[in-house]
This record gives sequence, C-alpha cells and structure tokens, in this order.
Amino acid sequence: MSPTIKVLLAEDQSMVREALAALLGLEDDIEVVAQVARGDEVLAAVRAHDVDVALLDIEMPGATGIEAAAWVHKELPAVKLVVLTTFGRPGYLRSAMEAGADAFLVKDAPAAQLAEAVRKVLAGERVIDPTLAAAALADGANPLTDREREILRAAEDGSTNAELAQALHLSQGTVRNYLSTAIQKLAVRNRAEAARLAREKGWL
Repeated sequence: MSPTIKVLLAEDQSMVREALAALLGLEDDIEVVAQVARGDEVLAAVRAHDVDVALLDIEMPGATGIEAAAWVHKELPAVKLVVLTTFGRPGYLRSAMEAGADAFLVKDAPAAQLAEAVRKVLAGERVIDPTLAAAALADGANPLTDREREILRAAEDGSTNAELAQALHLSQGTVRNYLSTAIQKLAVRNRAEAARLAREKGWL
C-alpha cells in the first residue's frame, strides 16, 4: 500500500478551505494534515506537519500564495507546491512558476483533477491549467520592472505624485518618470488604466 500523501491547505475563506479538505479527505491516499488561513503561516505549518504537498490560494492576508510558495521552495525544496487561483490571470502563472510552484490550477477545477494533480507533482510532474498556459504564452512576459510595479500598486488608491513620492521615499520627478514609462509600456492613457490592466494581467 502506498504511503499517505500529507497535504497542507492554505485558503483564507473557511468554507472553501473546509470543502477542499472534505473532498481531498475522500481520497484513500491523501490526508489533509494542516490548514491555515494566512500566507504568512504557511512555512511554519509546513515545517510542523512534515507536509508533502502544499495547496496555496493566491489571495490571502499576511502574504500571497505566490510569496508563500517562494519561501517554502527556498527553505524546504522537497515540498511540492500547488497554487490555486480564482482569477485566471496569466501573469500569476508566470509568477507562480518563478516562485517554484509545481502546479497551477483554477479553483473551480473538479476535485478529482486536484487530487490527481497532488499525486502527479509528488511523482515529479508539473501540472498547469491548459487555458491559463495558452493565455500566458499569448500575453508574453511582464514588461514592468519591480519599481514600476511597486509605484503602480501604490498609485491604485488615487494618490498624487507628491503623496507617492513621500510614501516611497522618491522624488516627484522619479515617480512621474516611472509612471510615464509604465503607461507607455502598457499602451494606455493614464496611470489608472495602467494599474487596472496590470492587475488584470496578474502583473501587480
């Protein structure tokens, strides 16, 4: 008999987390040994429960699933990482793979598909939602630099250049230049459109 696969579930919505745990619990060879609701609790829980596979939602308080995946991949590279998302954003797929994820699936995938993904990553395979993979290839790489992304994220709340400069410890001219470059790269008219498009692509 094959050893049981020990799984951690990281998902901030308790109903979704409990439903996933119940569905995976029906599999003879999978046991959900830990559940957390915050991204910054993932690494400690993986360590404490000797987890084989971590299932990570992207949108969580404390840290994103992608950030948590990067931490686990760095500290415990033997642990397999499955990133789950509600949002089919191609940029998220690239970010997840760069963080060390072994699989990337949308949450509305059938439970049997999720269980099979757990088994496949443990066997050394990669599992990627085919629709997202195609969209990521079509979209190309994220054209924004880390600093441009940082400033666009900060600008999402409508802050002025002066407010952004103060918050990010930059000059107003520097902020203006970064925003202008980001707007040009994304071929949009203003910072609001730039931030919205980058968010939709999963680049922020």
